[in-house]
Amino acid sequence: MSLSINNNASSKVAIETLNAVQSDLSNTQNVVSTGLKVSTAADNAAAFGIAQQMQGNVSGQSAVNDGLSFAAQTVSSTASAANQIISVLQQVQNAVTSLGNSYGVDASESQIGTQINGYLAQIDTIARNATFNGVNLLAPEASNAAAATKLGISTSDLSYVAGLQGDVTTVSGFTGSKISSYLTSSGGTAGATASATLTDLLGLSTGGTAGTNPTANVFVTSEGKFGSSYSGVASVADMIKQVQAAIKAMTYITSDLGSNTNVIKSMSTYGSTISDNLSNGIGALTDADMAAASAKLTSLQTKQQLAIKSLTIANSQSQNILSMFQ
Repeated sequence: MSLSINNNASSKVAIETLNAVQSDLSNTQNVVSTGLKVSTAADNAAAFGIAQQMQGNVSGQSAVNDGLSFAAQTVSSTASAANQIISVLQQVQNAVTSLGNSYGVDASESQIGTQINGYLAQIDTIARNATFNGVNLLAPEASNAAAATKLGISTSDLSYVAGLQGDVTTVSGFTGSKISSYLTSSGGTAGATASATLTDLLGLSTGGTAGTNPTANVFVTSEGKFGSSYSGVASVADMIKQVQAAIKAMTYITSDLGSNTNVIKSMSTYGSTISDNLSNGIGALTDADMAAASAKLTSLQTKQQLAIKSLTIANSQSQNILSMFQ
C-alpha cells in the first residue's frame, strides 16, 4: 500500500471499526442499564408491539383483580352480617318460646314483646349497616331510592368484572321475592314481597320503614296480646315455626354468599395466574439475559480499546512520511 498524506485508508477503516464498536457498546450499555433487550420499537418492532399489547392486558387484569378483591370484601361483609343476624334470630326464638310459659299473663307477654322488638331492631340495624362502598345486599330495596340514598346505599346488587374480556357477574341483593321464596320453602309464612326492612321480609314485623327500627312485631302486641295471626297457647308452635323458618331463610342467604365467595376466590386465583403469565410473556419478549449482556459489554470495551489503538497506529502513518524528508 502506497503512503499518502491526502488519503489514509487505514485511518478510515479504523474509524469505521471504532464507530461500529461505539454504537454496539452504546446499545449494550442501554441493555445493561434498563435490563431490556427490547426497550423501543427500533430494537425489535414486532416484539415491542406485542409486548405493549400484552402490557395493556396486564393493566386490564390488574383492574379485574382489584374489582374481585372489592367483590370479595363486599360478600364477606354481608356474610358476617348474615351470621350475626342468625345469632339474633336464635334469641328471638328463645323469647318466642317463652311466650308459651307466660300465656295469659299480659304483663309478662308485653315484656317479652318489648324484648322481641329489641331483637328485631338489632336485625334491621345490622342489615342496613351491612353496606360496603355503597353496596348493600340485605336492605333496603333499590326501588326505595330516597331511603337508600339516606343510608348511603347506591345499589342492592353487586356487579363485578370477572375476566379480562369484560365478563360481568352479578350477585343479586337478598330482598323482596327472593327472601319470600326462602321463607316459604322453609315452612314459614311469607312476609312482605316489597319492603325496606329485613324483618318485614322475614315475616317478623310489618309496616317497616327503611332507616328506622321496628316498633312492633307479629307475635305480641303492645297491649300484651298475641298478634292477629296467632291465638291461643297452641299458636306458640306456629310462632316458633315462623322464627325457625326465618333462621333457615338466613342460612340460605349465607349458603348463597358462600357459593359466591368460592367463585370470587377461584376467579381471583385465576386472575393472579393470568397476570403472572402475561408478565412472564412480556419478559420473554423484552427482558435481557444479563449474564450475556455483561459478557458482551466486557468484550466490546476491549474491542473499543483495540479500535482506538488501531486508529492511533493508522494516524501515525503521516508522521512516518514526514520522517522520510528529514
